[in-house]
Amino acid sequence: MAPQRFREQFDQIQRSMPDVPLAMGPDDSAEFFYEKGVVLARDGEEARLVEDTVREHFTAFAGLTPDHVRRSGPETNRTGITRIRVGDPGEGARDGDPAVAHALRSLRTAEGRAGRRLVSRNHVVSIAVNACPGDEPVPVPVGEPPNPAPAATEYDAGTAVGVLVVDTGLMHDYRSYPPLVHTDGDAQTRECDDDGVLQQYVGHGTFIAGLLAAVAPNTDVTVRGTLNDAGAILESEFGEKLFEAVDRDGWPDILSLSAGTSNGRTDGLLGLHAFMEELREQRTLLVAAAGNNASATPFWPAAYADLPGWEHAVLSVGALRADGEFGACFSNHGGWVKAYAPGERLTSALTGFGTPVPYVYQHSTYDACRFGFGYACTCRYPRHNGVLSEPGEAPAKPDQVMFEGHAQWSGTSFATPVAAGLIASHMTERKETDPRAARRQLLATVTEFAEVRGAHVPALLPPTWRPVPVGPPAAGT
Repeated sequence: MAPQRFREQFDQIQRSMPDVPLAMGPDDSAEFFYEKGVVLARDGEEARLVEDTVREHFTAFAGLTPDHVRRSGPETNRTGITRIRVGDPGEGARDGDPAVAHALRSLRTAEGRAGRRLVSRNHVVSIAVNACPGDEPVPVPVGEPPNPAPAATEYDAGTAVGVLVVDTGLMHDYRSYPPLVHTDGDAQTRECDDDGVLQQYVGHGTFIAGLLAAVAPNTDVTVRGTLNDAGAILESEFGEKLFEAVDRDGWPDILSLSAGTSNGRTDGLLGLHAFMEELREQRTLLVAAAGNNASATPFWPAAYADLPGWEHAVLSVGALRADGEFGACFSNHGGWVKAYAPGERLTSALTGFGTPVPYVYQHSTYDACRFGFGYACTCRYPRHNGVLSEPGEAPAKPDQVMFEGHAQWSGTSFATPVAAGLIASHMTERKETDPRAARRQLLATVTEFAEVRGAHVPALLPPTWRPVPVGPPAAGT
């Protein structure tokens, strides 16, 4: 049975994608979420092989219906991926999809002969799969400075490092936050609901842009609202959206991505393969979040940093806890995570500094210290009543808080732009024009290390970042 926190996250994403029935996988473990009734295959001959093989398998086995097996969507596109319907997405519960499981199983022999994957689930790529800290973001006292604080580097249009952030969009008043004067991009869609309450994950892209601009002021930051749908998108659509972003803006020096998914495999995402192949041939450095599942399972696309051919094109970033000494309790980890940066209780701009906006907590409170951590981690303090409550709890009115600009937020989502900013800052300081060379140089000269699950790892600490104590909070917080 999947933990309650994963079920709540599933329900939240399903509400944001009401026309796409989703399932948890594999076998209700909630290691990832995916589209029911659909598999992905490379277009052309492989898609025909997959379609024919699945239909033959479903014809031969009782209880399976071959009538549903057909192409669903264009047969060719830039991502090189075709969606193939294999079942009725309206059938079954959220805890797995037998039609998809049988379709994957039917291709095992063919994949064994080919020596590579031929078929895949259509995973959900998200900024919050699956265990986003449940008590955040939280407001900070008016006048509390950002953390990291803005560096003193001057902006120079002729040498500014180009950074593309693929996330939620920008708040309408983001330019009222001084560090974001050289930031541009897509507006956040539907910031508030009909009652004026800030929507879930709205402000995520603005917060990230604020961190980047603070660490590396000599940057031109572009924020695309690719993940405006509560931070989630289907794998089959994400590759196309990434291509659209670089077509529109050109390949940037750095692409900062605070989203991804695990898939139970070690060979990447089929739906992103074409984009990752093209990325490898560019000079762009992808800086990607390692994910918030407290797991060593590869999280894509960050884990491409561990695959031959992409080791210099991708930097995977985990989160350090508030004091910078150890890994944050929620951060994914393992040899595929190549660097860690502060990612707990960072302070940046959630909105601009216009009219204050309220936020109602959408999550229930759960204990991230289930992972065996005893410190005051972000999933325990402060505690809030969320809209989604644990079984057996008495209904409680959700907490509502007001944001007037600055907020505090935690996650590998935010360690990622900190690391991207340090690479951009290194490029400015060393007059280095190659972001991949800057990545190598920065990691080769790092002098700070932290401990993550017993391993000593490179710690990328901005000079303007202030460690935060991790002891128990004061009474009443």
